[in-house]
Amino acid sequence: MNIAVVGLTHKTAPVEVREKLSIPEPVCDKAIAQLCSYPHIEEVAVLSTCNRLELYLVTSETEQGIREVNQFLSEHSKLPSARLRPYLFTLLHQDAVMHLMRVSAGLDSLVLGEGQILAQVKQCHKLGQQHQGIGRILNQLFKQGISAGKRVRTETSIGTGAVSISSAAVELAQMKVDSLADQRVTIIGAGKMSRLLVQHLLSKGANNIVILNRSMNRARELANLFPDAHLRLLPIEDMMDAIAQSDIVFTSTSSTEPILDRANLEPVLDANQPLMVIDIAVPRNVAADVNELPMVRAFNVDDLKAVVAQNQESRRQMAMEAEALLEEEVETFQAWWRSLETVSTISCLRDKVEAIRAQELEKALSRLGTEFGDRHREVIEALTKGIVNKILHDPMVQLRAQQDIEARRQAMETLELLFNLESPQARV
Repeated sequence: MNIAVVGLTHKTAPVEVREKLSIPEPVCDKAIAQLCSYPHIEEVAVLSTCNRLELYLVTSETEQGIREVNQFLSEHSKLPSARLRPYLFTLLHQDAVMHLMRVSAGLDSLVLGEGQILAQVKQCHKLGQQHQGIGRILNQLFKQGISAGKRVRTETSIGTGAVSISSAAVELAQMKVDSLADQRVTIIGAGKMSRLLVQHLLSKGANNIVILNRSMNRARELANLFPDAHLRLLPIEDMMDAIAQSDIVFTSTSSTEPILDRANLEPVLDANQPLMVIDIAVPRNVAADVNELPMVRAFNVDDLKAVVAQNQESRRQMAMEAEALLEEEVETFQAWWRSLETVSTISCLRDKVEAIRAQELEKALSRLGTEFGDRHREVIEALTKGIVNKILHDPMVQLRAQQDIEARRQAMETLELLFNLESPQARV
């Protein structure tokens, strides 16, 4: 049994590749079901964000399991394995464990120390449990990873002032214009990323903001978070008219296909009025051919790297402190993983003692005769179970807690010998 992670991120693949592998939340259940159907994959969790797709797995046979994941990714993206392979990374066991810790802590993000990724890891854990992809091992790993992410943010200052993708997008817009207060801004989408866009735009002085969304109720919920901002809300059907009256357009919808391209933009644009389009969605909401329009400057998430670089250096020292904390978290998980070696011996010991208890109890009850009532039987049953549990408690706790690998194995061998237990190797 081994833990592995296979995936790609903003560091290994451009957005045009990442968007092909994106697994939106509504189809996450199907992806998990397909992955769990492979013969060498025991557990799986899917972490899909605008900057990464990572599949965390427990495999019964590492090489075969990874091959099955690569097959899934090729089929899902409709990219041949040979084309996809250069963009993928694979990490095994301790490296995979440390990677999840770093991801949860925001140390592997485009924006160092960003906070949104921790919520995304939590949602990944939740969906994995909900769709029966996560079992005992990944459950413990993700609990440890989430704990590590919280600890880093509590014990270091890496999250202080850390920008998100949304704030980086706003900073990029601010770099390109004299003042955001003079700009007519349109945001397409009303999700979490759009909420952050509004928050950062308002903090930078923007005061003419239009929100478009398919669900007007969702748009109103967003607007209600900023009661003093006087945001204008429009249905998605008015999108092209709104863009025609905008200076800056941000897109952040869950659409799997572009909603803006040269064909629908060109007819509504003023030949003398420049337009900036910043797309922070993956898959992209804006087609690449928009850049062919002379008055349009279009940017996507990969174009935010220059903005992010300006904010990184001040947090690098904090990141070093965080790495030291994560080493401790990894060791905690490793200790738990090593303790799994004791499960088979403990289970065998408990089964044997329980069988003895049940057999002796039946002998005693048969001697007491039929007049012995159910209530008395329940009391004696509880008494014998309590005695067994108390006798086994300390040996089991001590065996699990033993950190020295050789000492733990010697202890298990001693138990197997003293109680004449079938060895784990013989049972496999």
